[in-house]
Amino acid sequence: TTCIQFVNYRYAIVHIDGEQYPPYSISHYGYHRIPKCFGLMDQSSLQESGIIRVQELEALDLRGRGVLVGFIDTGIDYTNPIFQNADGSSRIVSIWDQTIKDGTPPEDFYYGAEYTREMLNQALQSENPRDVVPSFDENGHGTFLAGIATGKRDEEADFIGAAPDSELVVVKLKEAKKSLMEFQEIYTNDIVYQETDIMMGIRYLIGVARQQFRPIVICIGFGSNQGGKEGKGALSSYLSAVAESSGVCVVACAGNEGQARRHYYGPGRKGQRVETVEINVGEEKGFSMELWGSSPNTYSIALRSPGGEVISRIPPGLSESREVQLILEKTRIRVDYQLVESATGNEVIVLAFRNPTKGIWTLDVYCDELNDVGFHIWLPIQGFVSEGTYFMRPDPDTTIVVPGATPSVLTMTAYRHLTNSLYLEASRGYGRACGVKPDLAAPGVDVYGPNTRGGYTTKSGTSVSAAIGVGAAALLFEWGIIRGNVENMATNEVKKLLIRGAIRDGERTYPNREWGYGRLNVFEAFQSLTRL
Repeated sequence: TTCIQFVNYRYAIVHIDGEQYPPYSISHYGYHRIPKCFGLMDQSSLQESGIIRVQELEALDLRGRGVLVGFIDTGIDYTNPIFQNADGSSRIVSIWDQTIKDGTPPEDFYYGAEYTREMLNQALQSENPRDVVPSFDENGHGTFLAGIATGKRDEEADFIGAAPDSELVVVKLKEAKKSLMEFQEIYTNDIVYQETDIMMGIRYLIGVARQQFRPIVICIGFGSNQGGKEGKGALSSYLSAVAESSGVCVVACAGNEGQARRHYYGPGRKGQRVETVEINVGEEKGFSMELWGSSPNTYSIALRSPGGEVISRIPPGLSESREVQLILEKTRIRVDYQLVESATGNEVIVLAFRNPTKGIWTLDVYCDELNDVGFHIWLPIQGFVSEGTYFMRPDPDTTIVVPGATPSVLTMTAYRHLTNSLYLEASRGYGRACGVKPDLAAPGVDVYGPNTRGGYTTKSGTSVSAAIGVGAAALLFEWGIIRGNVENMATNEVKKLLIRGAIRDGERTYPNREWGYGRLNVFEAFQSLTRL
């Protein structure tokens, strides 16, 4: 059987019976049509970002009133009092839990279970809330991000979120299909999400906001190294359309790939040449990597294993697929060429390894270049591949993850607010074709927030800084849309206002690959308007 769900005018998700149709194949379906896989990006902050001042300053008194904040993540601990009003009722408008199979899905959706505010309030009044609304956040990532972005004040714990009077809409993502993970050679105990489920989650959040006639800020705390990082894949294109809509702001994390040694850059040199790339492979059941070039340049590859077996140069083809089983080693390699990838028009070469031999692999890249743009290769993100797998000559730049590399979204990197030093693991810009990224830096090291046991913990990572950026955007939406100062405000307007107020150190040139336009400061954004 075949089931079709429409995302928007451009994208639809087709669910097919795997026994009746060919298995995943880039040459058959095309690179663009196979969902990509995503993982989570986590590894006194509000005062540093000027948020406490705009909350407490009588002339502003911004706390996110009238604004929805949407989370697509691991779920939320809806029983935590910081997500409740003073009377004990829920501040959560609704939850769509994609993992629950025996509930009632949202209207026009075909899976998961939706829980409305009325159901959540009924659960909160029950002795056993989970008997009424059986949605959990087993991981805690979603609860933490929601807490630092929107949590109510907890006097005893000395805690408050950035937009404590906003309301929440939550999507708990289901994990990616095992068949898709196996096709992409992902074998991990970490959480893996599927692009199509994320897109449906975004559609749900936008639908709820329209039903409520309210603006919404969407938090993206996950990322991927798949897709070319040009802002033109399915998820990135959909987010671009959403982010440009009035009353919508999309905030994404930059990623934690800056020191991971999982990016290689081959600078362009006009003419024909061969560039040798060495990859150290650790203990892996499998992994994949992607080489992206820019049209009209053409690339092809040859490969040599640690044991000395050679895969001779595979000539470029419009849509070439080849699978090779090494003779003296257990390794099986699938090589897919897409000379004109349908979303970008550029060339992509995907190499998928099963049972790779441990040691140094040598990749010879045959370059026929008409310009000096060069090529990029990305290994999977942290958690999808072991720390023992990396490039011998890595490049820390151009490591912003997808969808943070999307031009239209507000992309946040992380720094340690106690010392004003950049988070060591933070991904660095710029994007391949998306201009300045990251946009801004926010606190993201040892940030204090809620856990799922009723207490508090600290977390680090650019997803944390993205959540602080989400809270800042919700305050600007209250000022701009709810109070009528900039009624058609969207992501771009939020981004420009925050860039105006960013704190920039005199010894650095801005924008730059590490800090973007500077450190987030919402109060200074308003101060900048007084100087016009």
